Amino acid sequence: MTTDPFSAFEFDADDAGRVLDEALIGADDGELFLETSASESLAFDDGRLKVANFDAERGFGLRGVFGEASGFAHSSDPTLAALKRAGETASAARQGRDAVMAPSPSRANQTLYKDVDVIAQPGFEAKSALLAEIDAYCRASDPEVVQVSASVSASRRVIGIVRTSGDVRTEVRPLVRVNVSVTCERNGRRETGSAGAGGRAAFDQWIAPGAWKNLADEALRVAKVNLEAVDAPAGEWQVVLGPGWPAILLHEAVGHGLEGDFNRKGSSAFSGKVGQQVASKGVTVVDDGTIPDRRGSLSFDDEGTPTGRTVLIEDGVLKGYMQDRQNARLMGVEPTGNGRRESYAHPPMPRMTNTIMEAGDADPGEILESLKDGVYAKNFGGGQVDITSGKFVFRCTEAYRVRDGKICEPIKGATLIGDGPTALTKISMIGNDLELDPGVGTCGKAGQGVPVGVGQPTLRIDGLTVGGAG
Repeated sequence: MTTDPFSAFEFDADDAGRVLDEALIGADDGELFLETSASESLAFDDGRLKVANFDAERGFGLRGVFGEASGFAHSSDPTLAALKRAGETASAARQGRDAVMAPSPSRANQTLYKDVDVIAQPGFEAKSALLAEIDAYCRASDPEVVQVSASVSASRRVIGIVRTSGDVRTEVRPLVRVNVSVTCERNGRRETGSAGAGGRAAFDQWIAPGAWKNLADEALRVAKVNLEAVDAPAGEWQVVLGPGWPAILLHEAVGHGLEGDFNRKGSSAFSGKVGQQVASKGVTVVDDGTIPDRRGSLSFDDEGTPTGRTVLIEDGVLKGYMQDRQNARLMGVEPTGNGRRESYAHPPMPRMTNTIMEAGDADPGEILESLKDGVYAKNFGGGQVDITSGKFVFRCTEAYRVRDGKICEPIKGATLIGDGPTALTKISMIGNDLELDPGVGTCGKAGQGVPVGVGQPTLRIDGLTVGGAG
């Protein structure tokens, strides 16, 4: 696949510039987003290859921004005629308005990932053989294993962002993921454990024998732990969250409420609170799209703005929000490189990249020892969140009862219930063991899904409702 964003289209940069000049008369902002992509997914289940999908797409999205309104049109038709029709549609939002076009964003001064062909390297045969090897390894590892599912997925996107100034930005964005799920049975009871990893790099670091065996061993370990689990106790408990992936609770319950569009419209629990104490002392939350090879990282966002390290909460004080260009202009602040879209067929909006709570100074062992009677939530599965209020319900996939500072029996059916703004104020201890998630997150908002990352150290939260059977 070429790296030229125009190669799949029947128009060039000059043609695009002429259409944009006409469509964006009187606009505050706007761009043409070009995309050519290829994606592949393979899944091994029940001892055989059950899924083998390959998709290729090309298309463009043209947007004009007129104050708080915007016009957007997209098409998979590569012709100049289709581009002109899109320009006419996008310009319909003008309604006689006149404005000066915003200047192009500054250029990114770094590339956070390499252009690697994750579809061809390794090829289909090597990937399918790998999945068969994972399946055989898991089944041979323990006699209680009754089911194994393993999958790999890869995508390569070539994007171009064109503006009326003649500015064109191009980038190739690779993305890969490996997942293993193991089900064990004992005395008629079945439990499952899963593990996954990925990022914006070649498959090598995740499919090497040491890497995939670690994933397989972890999935098996969690399944075996869950076979020993007893019903979770219901009630309000002191809860310790493990490092890494449990930050998905932070992402959903707090992160969305810190996106610029919700705050401009006043629908977030954090609206109008910049400069106020919104979390416990010591709590610092950042969104950082500049970590090399991470799933949520971007050299520049889907409007062309370089990503950065945006401090959202510092020592418990709200410092600002994540912004795309439109919301930043309307709120009188600078864009933060958080304008993201799922594909050419979607307009950009403020979205997270890698959302992280920074480390504190507490030893994680001491945090657990401080719990006289509570719950240690080491890992999470799915959850439900009201984005504007931050109210959440999250299901634990690995959790334990803690008594007198010691990890005791594993528990099943545990759900954590609360709201993000309140939970932030109940954080009483922050570990020094910051971890990033293994590279498996996908965030949904307004019908769009984008890859994201999360991270946090071990945390103690005093007073979360735990839903369970006990």
